[in-house]
Amino acid sequence: MTKSNLPSQEQLQEVAEHVLNQAKKRGASSAEIAVSSGQGFSATVRLGEPETIEHEQDQAIDITVYFGQKKGSATTTDLNLNMIDKLVEKACVMAQYTLEDDCAGLPEPSALATEWPDLDLYHPWGLSVEEAVQQAKACESIALAYDPRINNSEGATLETYQAIHLYANSHGFIGSVKGSRHGLSVSLIAEENKQMQHDYSYSSARDYKDLWSAEKIAKDAVERTIRRLNPRKIKTCEVPVIFTADVATSLVSSFLSAISGGSLYREASFLVRSLDTQLFPEFVTITENPYILKGLGSTPFDGEGVKVDQRDIIKQGILRGYLLSTYSARKLKMKSTGNAGGVHNILVSSGNKDLAALIKTMEKGLVVTDVIGQGVNLVTGDYSRGASGFWVEHGEIQFPVEEITIASNLKEMFQGIVEIGADVEKRGKIQVGSILIDRMTVAGN
Repeated sequence: MTKSNLPSQEQLQEVAEHVLNQAKKRGASSAEIAVSSGQGFSATVRLGEPETIEHEQDQAIDITVYFGQKKGSATTTDLNLNMIDKLVEKACVMAQYTLEDDCAGLPEPSALATEWPDLDLYHPWGLSVEEAVQQAKACESIALAYDPRINNSEGATLETYQAIHLYANSHGFIGSVKGSRHGLSVSLIAEENKQMQHDYSYSSARDYKDLWSAEKIAKDAVERTIRRLNPRKIKTCEVPVIFTADVATSLVSSFLSAISGGSLYREASFLVRSLDTQLFPEFVTITENPYILKGLGSTPFDGEGVKVDQRDIIKQGILRGYLLSTYSARKLKMKSTGNAGGVHNILVSSGNKDLAALIKTMEKGLVVTDVIGQGVNLVTGDYSRGASGFWVEHGEIQFPVEEITIASNLKEMFQGIVEIGADVEKRGKIQVGSILIDRMTVAGN
């Protein structure tokens, strides 16, 4: 079994207190430190043989000091106190030569978390490399035996990781979070009529006991791969489009990027000055919930120690809040929303129809199962990405399609949402069902 070599909370707390004391001795008006240490490994098997075994051991210490509103920062991977003393000194020297920034500085003491619940985030998996190889091998073996058209594999991977994060500042805040994340995946190749297609499936969870079984992952990967065989091209058209749940998460991610503080205060977002405006249909609500037990995005406080809250970012289609750190909030003359470091479990309201029922509702159009490229312009909202999926007529899938481009504008896409499916994707921080949009341009032949 693999043994945890993570430093203890007490060790990290000792380092943090030492840094804050050293910064104060050197005249800093305030300081903060973030320490993270993690370890894990992954085992990949291909065609029944171990292909790669990768061990991961990482550590980072980020120190920031303030002299008034002048800021200096330094980073190391070494917990040695002598090395850290030199780092604090370096940060203090750097601060003397930076320009004053009236938005720089620690969060207000009143914004910091003072208590937090146990969110059940830490579930280390004490399996050996040999056991991991066997589990990955079993998943791949099941998949390869499932259908004769599956004639090759790009490998199956089992990965396990655990980490501890600590943040402290000179307001007296100190807090740490211990967490784990595990995953199992398999990627396959299918062939028919001298044409090949590939696809994959995976499972990811805080607790290894919550992972999908190898059988479920294998079956899902096989079905996803086989359905792509014998694709056709289609003519350019304007039709309704369904983004399957796993692809719909990217739409939500684009929305979140557009309402993040950095994009807003730089005026690099199509949603600048959109607070309290109707962006989605009334049936859409988007909630942030940091307190889901075992949640992949759960946390008791953000990256600056600011308290987090469950809140509706979109309520009845109306934008009710941004995603702000302390710095971006000050730039916008607002208050931090506890989003330094990102979002914490985004839940999008869903209807009661599964994907098949959404397809019947659509009647004719395109189901998108994969998007390619980075064709999202957050400044204008223009959306244009390569895609593949399935053509639908008479409420039923007719054939797979590829080598197409889908295009529209995100504002129009958000407002054009007809329904959101009950088939909610739950393998990440963003949980959303398949999304049916009333109309997009599909560029083909």
